[in-house]
Amino acid sequence: MSASDPRLADLPPLPDLQGGEPVFAAPWQAQLFALTTALNEAGHFAWKDWAAHFGAELAKTPQVSGQSVPDHYFGCWLTAFETFVQLRGLAGPGQLGDLQRRWDAAARSTPHGEPITI
Repeated sequence: MSASDPRLADLPPLPDLQGGEPVFAAPWQAQLFALTTALNEAGHFAWKDWAAHFGAELAKTPQVSGQSVPDHYFGCWLTAFETFVQLRGLAGPGQLGDLQRRWDAAARSTPHGEPITI
């Protein structure tokens, strides 16, 4: 997604932009952003529908004292993403839980600096 991509305008403001591009505080934030974009590009949902769902999550979830803006923003993104893919029938609650357990196990058993695969 480039600075000229109109989908950026549909999202609540990203916490930090550098030259119009998002800057991520942690790799999981970039991965989540990429996964959301990939599902949109594959035709699973309209970007405006995702932006509205995410914006509603962001609006209803206050930032906790001491929580950074990127952590709040992408924490809301993750919560919204999980509910959105379930609402769209792309994944069920059991599938998300299973993937999370598999990811956690793979992350614990993967040497530092190596890519995590499940």
